[in-house]
Amino acid sequence: MTRRLYWLGLTLLITAALVLASCTTSTTITTTTTTTQAQVTSTTVTTQSTTVKPTTTATTKTTAAATGNWWDKLGKPQYGGQMVFQMNKDISSWDNYFNTGASISCCWLELLTANNWSVDPAEYAYTTSFRPEQYVASNLAESWEFPDASTYIVHLRKGIHWQDIPPVNGRELTADDVTYTYGRLFGVAGGFTKGSPYLASAVVFQSLQSVTATDKYTVVFKWKTPSVEVMMENLQSPTNTNNIIAHEAVEKWGDLNDWHRAIGTGPFILQDFVSASSATLVKNPNYWGYDEHYPQNKLPYIDSLKILIIPDAATALAAMRSGKIDALDSISLANAQSMSKTNPEIIQLTVPKTVGITVDARNDKAPFNDIRVRQAMQQALDLPTIAKTYYGGTADPYPVSLTSKYLTGYGFPYDQWPQDLKDQYAYNPTAAKKLLADAGFPGGFKTTIVADATGDLDLLQIVKAYFLAIGIDMSIQTMDHASWLNLVSSGHKQDQLAYSSTGKLGYGQEPSRQISYFHTGDASNYEMVSDTTVDGYYTKMLNAANLDEVKQVLKDANGYIARQHFDTALVQPGLFALTQPWLKGYAGQLGSISGGSGGPTYQGFYAARFWIDQKLKTSMGH
Repeated sequence: MTRRLYWLGLTLLITAALVLASCTTSTTITTTTTTTQAQVTSTTVTTQSTTVKPTTTATTKTTAAATGNWWDKLGKPQYGGQMVFQMNKDISSWDNYFNTGASISCCWLELLTANNWSVDPAEYAYTTSFRPEQYVASNLAESWEFPDASTYIVHLRKGIHWQDIPPVNGRELTADDVTYTYGRLFGVAGGFTKGSPYLASAVVFQSLQSVTATDKYTVVFKWKTPSVEVMMENLQSPTNTNNIIAHEAVEKWGDLNDWHRAIGTGPFILQDFVSASSATLVKNPNYWGYDEHYPQNKLPYIDSLKILIIPDAATALAAMRSGKIDALDSISLANAQSMSKTNPEIIQLTVPKTVGITVDARNDKAPFNDIRVRQAMQQALDLPTIAKTYYGGTADPYPVSLTSKYLTGYGFPYDQWPQDLKDQYAYNPTAAKKLLADAGFPGGFKTTIVADATGDLDLLQIVKAYFLAIGIDMSIQTMDHASWLNLVSSGHKQDQLAYSSTGKLGYGQEPSRQISYFHTGDASNYEMVSDTTVDGYYTKMLNAANLDEVKQVLKDANGYIARQHFDTALVQPGLFALTQPWLKGYAGQLGSISGGSGGPTYQGFYAARFWIDQKLKTSMGH
């Protein structure tokens, strides 16, 4: 309540300043807000072992400091102990065929590829869902190649065994397991002619033609439409859909939709599950993996992994304060600031929000079908002031187009924009009023924004004040998350503006997926953008012959989308991750602690490599 009253006061101050500014020739807003910035201690850790590039075998890349490897600062890894993480939703999905909810199957099932555990997080911290090709490493697949734009060949590691649990009983993983997995999901192999009717993401595999085992350790994927980018995005995507399963389990039980049927090649064995309470996993004594930092060290380090299901954020923070949880992610600035006061020993990491915040207009309806109106809305906002005052300097003060700046090597970040484009995003209420007048609204207009109640409504009040200063009188209609999704995200029934906890710019996802969000008729295109140029970029992306072409198409699309102002860019705020001092290795890696609606995707991979400093933990009274 205190924070809400505080920002209400700030909004009133901004409104007064803006109204005053609108009566003069001044275009400057002055605010006198004091914000205590959260304590942020950077002790990031990521790593990489083997990087596999197209048409090559796996190679190793290690970043070394002057005095040795970057991970030396963590100390010598120790075996033993229990690691405890939190999920804010109940675990309800055990079989990727059904794709019904949050899953932790990544703890016992594994992907063909993985993150690189030897890359210094100062170079790349794996905080976006899409991994550029130079940061994709081998896992079940030892290497892979693209002999042509329609073929993806995977060479499996030899000597990987399933967990010694009936009915699989520890047999070796083979190429037939891969063909069975994808055949069952998409009806393209393993005797399956139909895929899963429940798999919403199956559309991204619609061009998959066949999956064939040419020998015991080699799998050939064939695609109907030639596209290296599509193959990489689909098969190297860190989603639970791509986890490889054993056919014996499905043949015995009919499906895997029960936690008692959890069998994999991964580092942990599911021992117990209590719905809405917890999941307990123990180390797989026959796990095939070794630490890429210390190749003589067999993984995992910890004896067990506990996942507590705690939907309430305050309860989770209390557990973190008392040392009952080893790490939390997606923490707000306010909670990070509070934690730094009560528990300064807890390490705080700044991690980027996976997507920026935007105000989303119906581009097919007046007045927002006029680009001058959309540009005026953008120039009405003073993003640097919002970043400095509201976010205490922890948010990026610069606008973003389609692609997040954190997706290294992709997109078109602000520092590369030409000056004329930067000018279109600079705070300039005088220019904004002229744009409105030129569009036929010299006195402004009234409008309504449909706001998801889970979004930052205090920030929206500040946006409302900025808009009012140029004559746009925006009323705010809030609704619960489910209703908002039904009206806007899936229904596309809003008729003016929309706003939620996540926006439509600044993505860290796969390139073709990013462009699809503005593709004519796409289910995610609730702004109803219909633009032949954007559609053309999408087609070029799917037909790109190599990664250089992919990057160029995405850069061009970013520049064009920025100039069209399909959405009003606000900021891309940082979030915070909290970690206990005794947890070694955590650097805010996406999917290592928790995840989105589908649950974590790399929790097993990272939990096997993280370790607990037992001596330090004991000395701190835990």
